[in-house]
Amino acid sequence: MKLSTKASNIYQSISKADTKLGDLRKIATDIKKDHDLAMELWSTGHYMARQLAILIMDKKLLSPELIDQLDQDIQQHPPDESTQLIDWLMANQLSKDKKTIQLMESWEHSPSPLQRRIFWYYQARLRWMGQPSPPNTEALLTAIEERIQNEAPEVQWAMNFTAGQIGVFQPEHRARCIAIGERTGLYKDEVVAKNCTPSYLPEFIAIQVEKLGK
Repeated sequence: MKLSTKASNIYQSISKADTKLGDLRKIATDIKKDHDLAMELWSTGHYMARQLAILIMDKKLLSPELIDQLDQDIQQHPPDESTQLIDWLMANQLSKDKKTIQLMESWEHSPSPLQRRIFWYYQARLRWMGQPSPPNTEALLTAIEERIQNEAPEVQWAMNFTAGQIGVFQPEHRARCIAIGERTGLYKDEVVAKNCTPSYLPEFIAIQVEKLGK
Protein backbone atom coordinates (compact mmCIF):
# COMPACT_ATOMS: atom_id res chain seq x y z
CA MET A 1 0.00 0.00 0.00
CA LYS A 2 1.31 3.44 -0.96
CA LEU A 3 1.24 5.56 2.15
CA SER A 4 -0.49 8.93 2.34
CA THR A 5 1.66 11.91 3.27
CA LYS A 6 0.33 11.82 6.84
CA ALA A 7 1.00 8.10 7.25
CA SER A 8 4.44 8.43 5.67
CA ASN A 9 5.44 11.26 8.01
CA ILE A 10 4.29 9.34 11.07
CA TYR A 11 6.02 6.18 9.89
CA GLN A 12 9.29 8.04 9.40
CA SER A 13 9.05 9.49 12.89
CA ILE A 14 8.47 6.16 14.68
CA SER A 15 10.68 3.81 12.66
CA LYS A 16 13.79 4.91 14.51
CA ALA A 17 15.48 2.40 16.79
CA ASP A 18 15.00 4.55 19.89
CA THR A 19 11.20 4.85 19.60
CA LYS A 20 9.46 3.79 22.83
CA LEU A 21 5.90 2.76 23.67
CA GLY A 22 5.44 6.03 25.52
CA ASP A 23 6.18 7.88 22.28
CA LEU A 24 3.48 5.88 20.51
CA ARG A 25 0.95 6.63 23.23
CA LYS A 26 1.60 10.36 22.93
CA ILE A 27 1.10 10.23 19.16
CA ALA A 28 -2.06 8.14 19.59
CA THR A 29 -3.45 10.64 22.09
CA ASP A 30 -3.12 13.38 19.48
CA ILE A 31 -4.61 11.27 16.68
CA LYS A 32 -7.35 9.67 18.83
CA LYS A 33 -9.13 7.33 16.40
CA ASP A 34 -8.31 6.98 12.70
CA HIS A 35 -8.98 3.51 11.31
CA ASP A 36 -7.82 4.27 7.76
CA LEU A 37 -4.54 5.66 9.05
CA ALA A 38 -4.21 2.60 11.30
CA MET A 39 -4.56 0.28 8.32
CA GLU A 40 -1.95 2.25 6.39
CA LEU A 41 0.52 1.98 9.24
CA TRP A 42 -0.33 -1.71 9.66
CA SER A 43 0.46 -2.34 5.98
CA THR A 44 4.10 -1.38 6.53
CA GLY A 45 4.71 -4.57 8.51
CA HIS A 46 6.85 -2.55 10.91
CA TYR A 47 6.64 -3.56 14.57
CA MET A 48 6.31 -0.09 16.09
CA ALA A 49 4.00 1.10 13.33
CA ARG A 50 1.71 -1.84 14.04
CA GLN A 51 1.69 -1.07 17.75
CA LEU A 52 0.63 2.50 16.99
CA ALA A 53 -1.95 1.21 14.52
CA ILE A 54 -3.53 -0.89 17.27
CA LEU A 55 -3.90 2.18 19.47
CA ILE A 56 -5.81 4.19 16.86
CA MET A 57 -8.00 1.48 15.32
CA ASP A 58 -11.78 1.83 15.52
CA LYS A 59 -13.02 -1.16 17.51
CA LYS A 60 -16.39 -0.95 15.77
CA LEU A 61 -14.66 -1.82 12.48
CA LEU A 62 -12.83 -4.87 13.81
CA SER A 63 -14.80 -7.63 12.14
CA PRO A 64 -13.94 -11.29 12.81
CA GLU A 65 -12.46 -11.43 9.30
CA LEU A 66 -10.21 -8.43 9.90
CA ILE A 67 -9.13 -9.79 13.29
CA ASP A 68 -8.20 -13.11 11.66
CA GLN A 69 -6.12 -11.20 9.11
CA LEU A 70 -4.39 -9.18 11.83
CA ASP A 71 -3.66 -12.44 13.63
CA GLN A 72 -2.11 -13.97 10.50
CA ASP A 73 0.01 -10.87 9.98
CA ILE A 74 1.18 -10.91 13.60
CA GLN A 75 2.25 -14.54 13.25
CA GLN A 76 4.87 -13.39 10.72
CA HIS A 77 6.74 -11.49 13.45
CA PRO A 78 9.42 -13.03 15.70
CA PRO A 79 7.93 -14.63 18.84
CA ASP A 80 8.72 -11.77 21.22
CA GLU A 81 7.10 -9.28 18.85
CA SER A 82 4.11 -11.46 18.01
CA THR A 83 3.14 -12.01 21.64
CA GLN A 84 3.51 -8.30 22.41
CA LEU A 85 1.35 -7.37 19.41
CA ILE A 86 -1.46 -9.83 20.14
CA ASP A 87 -1.48 -8.92 23.85
CA TRP A 88 -1.50 -5.23 22.90
CA LEU A 89 -4.43 -5.85 20.55
CA MET A 90 -6.34 -7.61 23.32
CA ALA A 91 -5.68 -4.92 25.93
CA ASN A 92 -6.29 -1.88 23.74
CA GLN A 93 -9.06 -3.08 21.42
CA LEU A 94 -10.56 -6.54 21.85
CA SER A 95 -11.33 -6.14 25.56
CA LYS A 96 -13.16 -2.84 24.95
CA ASP A 97 -16.24 -4.12 23.10
CA LYS A 98 -18.83 -6.78 23.94
CA LYS A 99 -18.70 -8.30 20.46
CA THR A 100 -14.96 -8.81 20.48
CA ILE A 101 -15.03 -10.04 24.08
CA GLN A 102 -17.47 -12.73 22.97
CA LEU A 103 -15.12 -13.54 20.11
CA MET A 104 -12.14 -13.91 22.46
CA GLU A 105 -14.18 -16.15 24.73
CA SER A 106 -14.74 -18.49 21.77
CA TRP A 107 -11.01 -18.97 21.11
CA GLU A 108 -10.16 -21.69 23.63
CA HIS A 109 -9.78 -24.25 20.82
CA SER A 110 -8.90 -21.89 17.96
CA PRO A 111 -6.46 -23.25 15.35
CA SER A 112 -4.44 -20.07 15.94
CA PRO A 113 -2.05 -20.33 18.91
CA LEU A 114 -2.16 -16.55 19.31
CA GLN A 115 -5.93 -16.61 19.62
CA ARG A 116 -5.72 -19.42 22.15
CA ARG A 117 -3.17 -17.35 24.06
CA ILE A 118 -5.60 -14.44 24.16
CA PHE A 119 -8.44 -16.64 25.37
CA TRP A 120 -6.31 -17.55 28.38
CA TYR A 121 -4.73 -14.17 28.93
CA TYR A 122 -8.18 -12.58 28.97
CA GLN A 123 -9.36 -15.10 31.59
CA ALA A 124 -6.36 -14.16 33.73
CA ARG A 125 -7.07 -10.48 33.23
CA LEU A 126 -10.65 -10.88 34.48
CA ARG A 127 -9.29 -12.05 37.82
CA TRP A 128 -6.85 -9.22 38.50
CA MET A 129 -9.18 -6.41 37.43
CA GLY A 130 -10.90 -6.26 40.83
CA GLN A 131 -14.25 -7.71 39.78
CA PRO A 132 -15.88 -10.97 40.92
CA SER A 133 -14.22 -13.96 39.27
CA PRO A 134 -16.32 -15.65 36.55
CA PRO A 135 -17.97 -18.99 37.37
CA ASN A 136 -15.79 -20.97 34.96
CA THR A 137 -12.77 -21.52 37.21
CA GLU A 138 -13.26 -25.26 37.66
CA ALA A 139 -13.48 -25.79 33.91
CA LEU A 140 -10.40 -23.63 33.30
CA LEU A 141 -8.31 -25.49 35.85
CA THR A 142 -9.35 -28.85 34.44
CA ALA A 143 -8.37 -27.70 30.95
CA ILE A 144 -5.03 -26.39 32.24
CA GLU A 145 -4.29 -29.67 34.02
CA GLU A 146 -5.11 -31.67 30.90
CA ARG A 147 -3.50 -29.55 28.19
CA ILE A 148 -0.85 -27.16 29.45
CA GLN A 149 2.15 -29.40 28.92
CA ASN A 150 1.29 -30.06 25.28
CA GLU A 151 0.46 -26.49 24.31
CA ALA A 152 2.50 -24.10 22.16
CA PRO A 153 4.91 -22.04 24.31
CA GLU A 154 3.01 -18.78 23.86
CA VAL A 155 -0.25 -20.47 24.94
CA GLN A 156 1.43 -22.41 27.73
CA TRP A 157 2.63 -19.18 29.31
CA ALA A 158 -0.88 -17.70 29.27
CA MET A 159 -2.43 -20.86 30.74
CA ASN A 160 0.18 -20.84 33.50
CA PHE A 161 -0.47 -17.14 34.11
CA THR A 162 -4.19 -17.81 34.40
CA ALA A 163 -3.54 -20.53 36.98
CA GLY A 164 -1.37 -18.03 38.82
CA GLN A 165 -4.08 -15.38 38.91
CA ILE A 166 -6.67 -17.93 40.04
CA GLY A 167 -4.31 -19.04 42.79
CA VAL A 168 -3.82 -15.46 43.95
CA PHE A 169 -7.38 -14.16 43.76
CA GLN A 170 -9.39 -17.30 44.48
CA PRO A 171 -7.95 -18.82 47.69
CA GLU A 172 -10.25 -21.83 47.54
CA HIS A 173 -8.34 -22.97 44.42
CA ARG A 174 -4.86 -21.96 45.60
CA ALA A 175 -3.59 -25.41 46.56
CA ARG A 176 -4.74 -26.85 43.24
CA CYS A 177 -2.92 -24.11 41.30
CA ILE A 178 0.27 -24.63 43.28
CA ALA A 179 0.00 -28.37 42.60
CA ILE A 180 -0.18 -27.69 38.85
CA GLY A 181 3.14 -25.91 39.05
CA GLU A 182 4.74 -28.62 41.17
CA ARG A 183 3.53 -31.38 38.87
CA THR A 184 4.51 -29.75 35.58
CA GLY A 185 7.67 -28.02 36.78
CA LEU A 186 7.05 -25.30 34.23
CA TYR A 187 9.35 -22.28 34.65
CA LYS A 188 10.94 -23.78 37.77
CA ASP A 189 14.43 -23.04 36.47
CA GLU A 190 13.51 -19.69 34.90
CA VAL A 191 16.00 -16.91 35.62
CA VAL A 192 14.25 -13.60 36.24
CA ALA A 193 15.59 -10.09 36.67
CA LYS A 194 15.78 -8.54 40.11
CA ASN A 195 12.37 -7.33 41.38
CA CYS A 196 10.56 -9.45 38.76
CA THR A 197 8.13 -12.18 39.83
CA PRO A 198 9.01 -15.71 38.63
CA SER A 199 6.44 -17.63 36.59
CA TYR A 200 6.85 -20.90 38.53
CA LEU A 201 3.43 -21.20 40.13
CA PRO A 202 4.37 -22.00 43.75
CA GLU A 203 6.72 -18.99 43.83
CA PHE A 204 4.49 -16.68 41.79
CA ILE A 205 1.45 -17.32 43.97
CA ALA A 206 3.35 -17.02 47.26
CA ILE A 207 4.97 -13.72 46.25
CA GLN A 208 1.78 -12.17 44.89
CA VAL A 209 -0.36 -13.28 47.83
CA GLU A 210 2.11 -11.72 50.25
CA LYS A 211 2.41 -8.54 48.19
CA LEU A 212 -1.35 -8.08 47.86
CA GLY A 213 -2.20 -9.26 51.36
CA LYS A 214 -4.52 -11.94 49.99
